[in-house]
Amino acid sequence: MNVYVGNANVDAATDRGWLLGHFKAPDDVRHSEDVEIKWGIHPAGDERAQWVTGEHRTALLILISGRFRVELPGQTVLLSNQGDYVLWGKNVDHSWHAEEESVVMTVRWPSIPGYATP
Repeated sequence: MNVYVGNANVDAATDRGWLLGHFKAPDDVRHSEDVEIKWGIHPAGDERAQWVTGEHRTALLILISGRFRVELPGQTVLLSNQGDYVLWGKNVDHSWHAEEESVVMTVRWPSIPGYATP
């Protein structure tokens, strides 16, 4: 049986918060070429150093706790209630800012090897 039991807070300390995706070892049940899942823990004031441009994946970001702002072209989305989420498709540039200490879960697909954003 291929099972993994973990804790997102603990496991997020590795792989920049990504819990599942192509970057896990091929024999790890958390390896996936279809989807990536991230548990993001952000202190107040944390923000993306630069906008992500030329994105080749679809993304869903869900607020677990805190207050988190996502910047999209021509639109600012404020996630302030647990469960608030934003979904954006391929080729949508984005950035983000944690207005308060925040925990967010991000799901992206597909999981593309060799594709990383600084």
